[in-house]
Amino acid sequence: MKLTSKSFDNGGLIPGRCAFAVKAPKGHVRLSDNLNPELSWSGAPAATRSFVLLCTDPDVPTRPDDVNKEDREVPLKLPRTTFVHWVMVDIAPSVTQIEEGSCSRGVTAGGKRNPPGPEGSRQGINDYTAWFAGDADMAGDWYGYDGPCPPWNDSVTHHYCFEVLATDLERVPLDGRFTAAEVQAALEGHILASAALTGRYSLNPRIRLL
Repeated sequence: MKLTSKSFDNGGLIPGRCAFAVKAPKGHVRLSDNLNPELSWSGAPAATRSFVLLCTDPDVPTRPDDVNKEDREVPLKLPRTTFVHWVMVDIAPSVTQIEEGSCSRGVTAGGKRNPPGPEGSRQGINDYTAWFAGDADMAGDWYGYDGPCPPWNDSVTHHYCFEVLATDLERVPLDGRFTAAEVQAALEGHILASAALTGRYSLNPRIRLL
């Protein structure tokens, strides 16, 4: 399988319009357009019965001690963990493209309730759900795509992996609210093929992305 995007090249920069936040001259960052990027895939096995889409960032700090604090940076050597930005299941085998902005436009406080997607598809919660859990203005279940917003003082450029999985399942056996981890567990033994695409992003003004 092959996965490409008109929004950014593999290994290239994710545009600010596809991010949760962009750099700002004052106050470090501001909310952005939060558009999902365009994605197109090909070469799926003939036996494919549905696709699953994931977007994850493996460069997230494991401790919040230095995150978004003045006069310091999140250390390069700090252990990192994965943050889920998008999980979509039950994408019909006839679907091979998602247009930019068709599933996400703007930041919704408390998360999107019923984000749009290809007919018949379902979207799970992303990790902004846990991130904003203690914020009275932003807490809620964050469904669908919400883009990059790495710490503005992180010394590491973050990498965002978009992955499409071809499965032999017509429907992933999960109901209601579900996470990427639950989807991955349900897919064990059911993945026929996969394709991935990675973009880079940073909000640190010291880092010049080329």
